[in-house]
Amino acid sequence: MKALLKNFAGVIVKDLPRYALRLWGGRQKYLLVRNRTESLERAPDGSGFRCKWRWTSDLHAPKIVPALGRSLMRHALADHPVERTPESPCSVAGQKPQITFLVGHRGEARVPHLLATLQSIAAQKGAAVECIVIEQESESRLRLHLPQWVRLIHTPPPDTGMPYCRSWSFNIGAQHARSPVLVLHDNDMLVPVDYAAHVLKRVAQGYDVVTLTRFVFYLTPWHSQAIFDGLGDLLADAPEVIVQNLEGGGSVGITLDGYDRIGGMDESFVGWGGEDNEFWERAKTLRVWDWANLPMLHLWHAAQTGKRDAQFHTAQHYRDLSQVDPHVRVAHLSARASGQLRGPTGWPLATGNGRLGLTV
Repeated sequence: MKALLKNFAGVIVKDLPRYALRLWGGRQKYLLVRNRTESLERAPDGSGFRCKWRWTSDLHAPKIVPALGRSLMRHALADHPVERTPESPCSVAGQKPQITFLVGHRGEARVPHLLATLQSIAAQKGAAVECIVIEQESESRLRLHLPQWVRLIHTPPPDTGMPYCRSWSFNIGAQHARSPVLVLHDNDMLVPVDYAAHVLKRVAQGYDVVTLTRFVFYLTPWHSQAIFDGLGDLLADAPEVIVQNLEGGGSVGITLDGYDRIGGMDESFVGWGGEDNEFWERAKTLRVWDWANLPMLHLWHAAQTGKRDAQFHTAQHYRDLSQVDPHVRVAHLSARASGQLRGPTGWPLATGNGRLGLTV
């Protein structure tokens, strides 16, 4: 209780004045919200901000005073609303898609998350969108659930005991994309209606990789369930956590050419975590736009095995690979087969940089 009161007093004295200036200062000043010790870099055109620190961070003050998080979410969604529709995305008949969302999936626990995510993708405006769901399951369970406009690719793992391999899903999906731009997207993230259009805008300016997520609002369990049940307003509750600086994970736009040039995703990551950080390091060898200004909503689910375990095998695998120059990793991955239906290149071989023939 004493620590809680101390934190509350610190937020009221040190954070509340800063939040007040940004939340009620107009002109999208809410994008400047950050923790006390952090700093931001403004985009060249003033449209967004880059976080000048490594990895993600949670906003501290909204955890202590939830009303601050709710106000921040209200401002963000007012500028970039999240909508959901069961209908297919708007496009001109016969027009090829401009952008392809790739969504990997396994199991039944997150089917409600997936369907809500697809509805937010269907609501995109100002872009011709297609969506491919890659189901990594021995027997397909999604065929009766997915709307007709979504393309399903069923990829049975080579071994029923193989953990989920996110990289393998994206590499297979990329081969089936009909557009020149990909969005590598998680199955639990609701996107604003202008997300695809903003990605295409930056690609048209010559950027290969685009990350636009300034804030990810992690919804509470009951709020997420209410959304699944069709009863929950998106502002019905304060977010549980607000994450900044989400780069290679969650959702990232990349040209198909750029994806191929860096060797796609690394399929040696079999199991949760690490593959997004490793991918981001290679992606930064391309031309990157990472000044972010958009919100996303994360639907609650139980944490994956190993998420907070620094000794988890994929976490250790990432630490090993991060010692190798990204350009060297690009060369090795580009020379290897990937996205093969028979299984990921990381299975059943043991994970580890030695397997790739790299030297740390």
